[in-house]
This record gives sequence, C-alpha cells and structure tokens, in this order.
Amino acid sequence: MKKIILTLLLLISTLFGAEEFDSIEFEGVSQISKSVALENIKFEKENSYTAQEINKAIKEFYKFGYFKDIWVTNEKKVLTFHFIEKPFISKLEITGYKTREDDLEALYKQMQINKGTMYTKRKVTNAKKALLLALEREGYINSVVEIDIENISETSVAVTFNVNKGDEITIQNIAYKGAKALDESDFETVIANKEIDCCFTWVIGVNDGEISYEQLKYDSARIKDLYLQHGYLDATVSTAFSKIDFNTHNADIEYTIIEGEQYFVNETLIYIDESIAKNDEIYPELKLQKGDVFNIAHLRADQEFIKTKVADQGYAFANVTFDIQPDKKTKKVNIIYNVIPGDKVYINDVIITGNSRTIDRVIRRDIYLAPGDLFSLTDFKDSKNKLQRTGYFDNVIINQKRVSSSKIDLLVDVTEAPTGSVMIGGGHGSYEGWMFNSSLNDRNIFGSGLDLRFSVNYSKISTDLTLALTNPAIYDSEYSGTFKIYVDDTELKDYSITDGDKKIDAKGILLGVGKGIGRDTRIGVNYELSDSNIHYSKNSSLNESFVTSAFTPYINFNNTDDYMLPRSGIIANTSYKYAGVGGDAKYGLSSSQFKFFYGLEDLIDYDAIFRYKAQLKMLYNNGFIPRNTTFYLGGPRSLRGYESYSFKPEKETIPLKNMFANGVELSFPLLPQAKMRWGVFYDYGMIGEDDFNKYKRSGAGAFISWFSPVGPIQFIFSKALDNKPGDRTSNFEFNLGSVF
Repeated sequence: MKKIILTLLLLISTLFGAEEFDSIEFEGVSQISKSVALENIKFEKENSYTAQEINKAIKEFYKFGYFKDIWVTNEKKVLTFHFIEKPFISKLEITGYKTREDDLEALYKQMQINKGTMYTKRKVTNAKKALLLALEREGYINSVVEIDIENISETSVAVTFNVNKGDEITIQNIAYKGAKALDESDFETVIANKEIDCCFTWVIGVNDGEISYEQLKYDSARIKDLYLQHGYLDATVSTAFSKIDFNTHNADIEYTIIEGEQYFVNETLIYIDESIAKNDEIYPELKLQKGDVFNIAHLRADQEFIKTKVADQGYAFANVTFDIQPDKKTKKVNIIYNVIPGDKVYINDVIITGNSRTIDRVIRRDIYLAPGDLFSLTDFKDSKNKLQRTGYFDNVIINQKRVSSSKIDLLVDVTEAPTGSVMIGGGHGSYEGWMFNSSLNDRNIFGSGLDLRFSVNYSKISTDLTLALTNPAIYDSEYSGTFKIYVDDTELKDYSITDGDKKIDAKGILLGVGKGIGRDTRIGVNYELSDSNIHYSKNSSLNESFVTSAFTPYINFNNTDDYMLPRSGIIANTSYKYAGVGGDAKYGLSSSQFKFFYGLEDLIDYDAIFRYKAQLKMLYNNGFIPRNTTFYLGGPRSLRGYESYSFKPEKETIPLKNMFANGVELSFPLLPQAKMRWGVFYDYGMIGEDDFNKYKRSGAGAFISWFSPVGPIQFIFSKALDNKPGDRTSNFEFNLGSVF
C-alpha cells in the first residue's frame, strides 16, 4: 500500500509538475530532530516540491542508517514523511561465557555492541566475530557461538549470544632452541605464555599453562627485547611455533634463537643546544656509561631523562631520538642522541573535571603548574603524584591539549574516591578479644580537604575515644594545623604475675602546626598536654598519677605515587618528643620510620609490589619516665607471628627503652575488581632496656588485604620462626585501618 501511494504521488508529480504544501510533518522518527530533518530535505522552491526532490530526500534519509522504510503522503497540503525505524537492542545477553558484570561490560566494548544500540544483521555478525576472537585469545579453540534474536516489539529486539566454549589448550613444554647466554627462568619473567607448573595451578601466581594466542604473537618480541637488555644487539627470535595435540588438548611451543655476540657501550654523544642543557650536567646522570653492557631498557630511561631535562626548561614537545651504531668487529656500540626542543610552551589554562565533590581550589593547590607558567615535565609528573597521594581520588589523569605552538591547556580529570565513612562494626582479635568500632571519618569533609575523625573503639583491653581535625593547607598555604582530644582507657590482663592487671586511664589534648618544605617534605611541631593514671590490681605501690606536657618537633617525607597502594616512592619520618616543659613526666622519645615501595611490573610484566618498612624508637630518662611510657614488641604493627604486647618489661620500674622492627613484603593482585590483594612477608624485631638485645624474634607468613568501603582490612596468617618457651605466638590476626 505504501509503495502504491508513493508511486501515485510520483506519477501525479511527474504529470502535473511541482506540488504545493503548507507544512511539513515527520511521523515515526526519534533518531533525528525536526530541524535536522528539514535541513535534509533541501527543497529548491518554498512550499513546493517535485518527484525528483522527494526521491532525493528519501535517499538522504536512508543514508542515516536508522530506517528500514520511508514513504511520503500529501493530504490537505500537509506533506508528511513517514518512517519505520530499525529496532533497538533492548535486551543483550551472553550465555556460557563470562558472568561478572565488569567482565561483560569490557566484552561488550570489544564487540562494539550494547543495550540501547540499533539492531542490524551486520552489527550482530561483527559482534559474533569479535566474541570468537576474544575466546581464541583466551585459548579456547573451535568455539561455537549461536545467536538468538527475539522480537519484543516493532521497535525492540532481544539478542542472545549462546557460547559453547571450545577446548582449552594447555602448554606442556616450551623449547628455546639456540639459547645459551640466558636461562629458561629468564624468559619466564617476560613472556605471557608459560609452561604449566606441576601442581597447585589454582593458586594465584602459579602458572596454569593456558595458552593465549593474543599474547603469543608478542612473546617473541619480548624475548628479543630481553636479549637487547643484555647487550645482544644481533639476536634474532623466531615467531612461536606451536604444536597442538587435539586429543589431549596439550601444546608444545618452540622458539628458534640466534643470540649473536654481546655488545658494550663505547661512546655516547648528545646533540643539544647548550643554552638549554649542558652536556656535562647530563652525562654523569646517564644509566649507560662507557664500558657497560648495552641495555635497551637503560637506553630508554636515558632518553626519558634527557627529555625531562629539556622539558623542564619549557620545551613541552621536545623530541629526543637515538641512533645505535654497533661495530661488529670490536663488539662496541656508539649511542647518539639528537634533541629537537621545538618552541617553549606556557600554560594557557588548567581545566579540572570529574570533581563533583572536591572544591576546585583544593585540587589546584596541588598542581604545580598554573596559567602563565612555563611548562615543566617534572612539575607535570609531580602534580599527578601529589593529587594521587591525597587519597581524595581513585584515579588522576592529566593530559596536555595544544592550543598553539607556544601554549597548552592542562586537562585534569579526576575520579573521586570515597573519603568518608560512618562505620559501626566489630570483630574478634586473638589478643584483644571481641572488639566494637564506631567512627565517623572523612579525609575530605565537604570537599574542603579538611580531615575530620571521630572514633569510639572498645575491646576486652581498651576503650578509646578520639576527636581530631587536620587542615593540611590553612588558607591554601604551605601551613597545616592539627587539633585532637582523646580519652584512652587500657587494661592489660595478666600483665605481671606479681603486679596483676595493669590499667591505664589517660585523657589529653594535642595542638600542632606544620609547614611544607619543597614538595615532599613537611616540618612541624606538636604540643600535647595529658593527665594519666596507672593502677595495678595486685601492687598498689606502683600506682602513678602524673601530668605530661610535651613538645614534639618532627620532619616527614613522602614522595609515593598513591595514597592507598603505592607502587613507588619513600615514606620517612622522624620526631623527638621532649616531655618536661612543665608537668611531671621528664623524658625524651626519639621515633623514626622508613617505608620503601617498588612496583615490579616493568621487570616481570606482573603487578607485584616489593615493600620494606622499618621503625626505630629510643627512650631517654631525663628525670621521670612514667610506667606507661615503654616500648612493646609483637602484633600486626611491629612483629607478626606474635601477639600484640608479647614482649614487654619484666619489671615496671625498668622500661624497655630501645626497639627496632622491620619487615619485607611481596604483594600480588587477588581480585583487582574488588580491590583485594595477597602477599607474603618476613618480619624481624628486637627490643631491650639499655640496648636491643633482650628479645630478638622473627616471623613470616601470608596476608590478604582488602580496600573495603570502610577502610583497608588485612587478614594475617603468620608463624613465629624462632619463638622460645613462654612466647605468646599468633597464627591469625586481622588489622583494620592500616595495611602496611
């Protein structure tokens, strides 16, 4: 019927010439606006049309790809374009493959299809091809995908991809023919496809041997790069040859390698304008020096160092190229860098997006580049690290947008993290028994950058109430301020056979001020005034009541790249508490901490993190050391494998005045989507009265950490390695609020 109407319309128009109309209407169209539709018609004469013009307009509408039928009517001088749109995908499913929502979203993105997109046979066919490719990349061979299309209405369909996963191929053996200088274990650190380990393949970190064809084509390049890191410039590595047994679903992979000779660095030349950077300032800082084994990774690092040196002078788009000139006779290589600085670049504007909560100025104060500033690559990188370190954001991306040859905009895109939490919870610890926690914490209250903390913690041995407010940048300056009041009641059960339980009641107030020195260092001083009472259930002669008035100057350093999970950088701090400016207590307490983080992903292509921490504390008697001022060893914060407060003074009159504890960890991803990791550790600590030799212990084990909505939680499975009779050991503990 539609075609008859259109044919008659065209016939009449042809016979009688142009037709007239008073208005134009569009029926059944939702994908384009009326203004766009009118613009698409382009009739030459106002309020009239010809058959040729109608035909041309319909063809133009079909080009949009939104419509499966179009026809035109003219009734009572109302020209109406009628459309039947192609249906939309209102329901999308994949069965037999992937169940997690995050995994499905990523898969739909690869397939370039999603709920709400327009349905076409071509789109669904292409999506099927992408799905089969994704299955093949994960090692599933001969997979089958069937498509079910269900018409829900005239304008919507349901699309289901039914997956029958093929056979999963397992790598049994990998042969590196011709490899002599490097071992198989060296190759395993860089390749993605690895031999299956003999057992426990379900354990994270153990190779399951599943083949990935997507990565297989890159593994030979990874092996080649490894040889270049060891100086073998002439090394050649064949593409992977895989032999698959489809009866057993096992595969053997073979690489043919010609190593060649090892090269050493001879001369390094840098062609650069000395007014920008001087060669004698660059050469000593290069990783590759004369006589070194050539290493392509060090060459790339040197290239980046030179670029940073130049970009710090404002040359944002500096180009640093290198040329490697090997001498096959001497087996030495000359390296030539050519630096093309381009124009000096200034900051035009800093544009911040993604901060629905955090105030703009809170972000801007941690960006070291402002409109009008000369560009600096170091400032650029430091800005990102500083923002990540605040803990306000899950992710920070800073891009450069070129405005002209001499100006750029900085586009700062942040993804805000949950910085506040109201928590009511509890748990059970091996030493503290049942615990109840209630807290209101916000590191970025109202998006102002202020840190507010109120907490109530109750357990078998302690009741702690704390209210603290910290302003890290008073009036957006380098000065910080802290205010804290607290009440702490602690009872150590069976503390001493002769003295009985030890109960400590303390309440106090703390005021502090600090100032940033440079970008990563802060100095300051805190003043604390407290009133304490110590009571012993069996020996009242030891009871004490005293007032402590103390100043604590400190210096803190932090150049890590993230707040919750650093992968690079150092945290170091040292302080000296001087008690004796008024009050009863008279002592000095020196406290220092050091933490080091190093991500191993660049070395082993796996998100492992090496961490080291150490703490050193020393107590000095200046007249009166209260009996609650002593050091303890044991527990998650000092020595895992032993209960908290395991190692304490044997006599209340002789405090433990020297303590050192340190530990190393390797952390690995467990469930990245859930922000869970696992790892292994080794701790060693020692403590004493006038030295460090009274107790020396170590422990080792594994942990699971979870960055939960209420804060970081760690579950610790530990074993004391050199415990002695009478030691209070611990095989399991958990820690809330601190991971490392």
